Amino acid sequence: MNRASPTLPILLLLICVFSWGSVFPIAKQVLLEMSDLALAIWRFVIAIVCLGAYLGLRRLSWPRLALWQYAVVLLIGALGIGGFNLALFGGLRQTSATNGALIMALSPLTTSLISSLLGSHRLSRVQWLGMVLGLAGVLLVITQGHPAQLLRLQINHGDLLVLLAMLTWCGYTLASQAVGRWLPSLPLTLLSMLAGLGALLLTGLLLPGSHPWQGLGQLSGGALLGVFYIGLLSTVLGYLFWLQGIQALGAPKASLYYNLVPVFAALVALALGQPLSQIQLVGMLVVLLGLTAPLWLPRLRLPLLS
Repeated sequence: MNRASPTLPILLLLICVFSWGSVFPIAKQVLLEMSDLALAIWRFVIAIVCLGAYLGLRRLSWPRLALWQYAVVLLIGALGIGGFNLALFGGLRQTSATNGALIMALSPLTTSLISSLLGSHRLSRVQWLGMVLGLAGVLLVITQGHPAQLLRLQINHGDLLVLLAMLTWCGYTLASQAVGRWLPSLPLTLLSMLAGLGALLLTGLLLPGSHPWQGLGQLSGGALLGVFYIGLLSTVLGYLFWLQGIQALGAPKASLYYNLVPVFAALVALALGQPLSQIQLVGMLVVLLGLTAPLWLPRLRLPLLS
């Protein structure tokens, strides 16, 4: 196959974003039979075994790191992987898969905003407008079309947990970019997963009556399949496909496919019999308009955006 052909990278990116979008409704089903802590733990047990085997088969050399470098990676992994998954799955237990996917869809724009505030780069007017549109769509969904709920703080606790997960993921992304200057992405991912798994296991030991490692054998066949789907396809293959898509198309083009995550989440949720309200549909449309603003707004040639 011609190496210049974008067909294979595009296919891999579509598989990747489909797997990431489908995590939300599939995890929602698994959480009916399993605790959020147990799901997070088993997700990374599966992912670490598979990713470790992949690195071993490719015989990739392990980089030499100083003790402080290991400490930095383990810290961002414990917070960015362990904390992220606790907040995400804990939130999905209390909110819908569509809400969770829409909130997480703001992560690329939010990462750009945080990077801008830290002085790494400046956002354009189009990016600012896209951020406002995306946030408006999410607020429309989590307030169920009644923004006045913000003044009374009547927002689903699960939505707030997913919002916390999204912010944690943005912090992990920015920290990983900095660490990536001296550590390749695959070792960084494996070390981060190990640190996150350690943090999750420690949480399980500290919580009274928590035995997440015993939950796998008590699942139904469908839930067990869902756990392996989340651990293997959405975590390991999703990440590897994402890297290949970025290498082939470049980060700006590849990141556009992330906009399809809430769409795939909603479609899979409908296929699994999970309801989708009119407010969620409208909010999804507004979020997608915001996420794709850099594509269509410049073509309007509006004076305020020039």
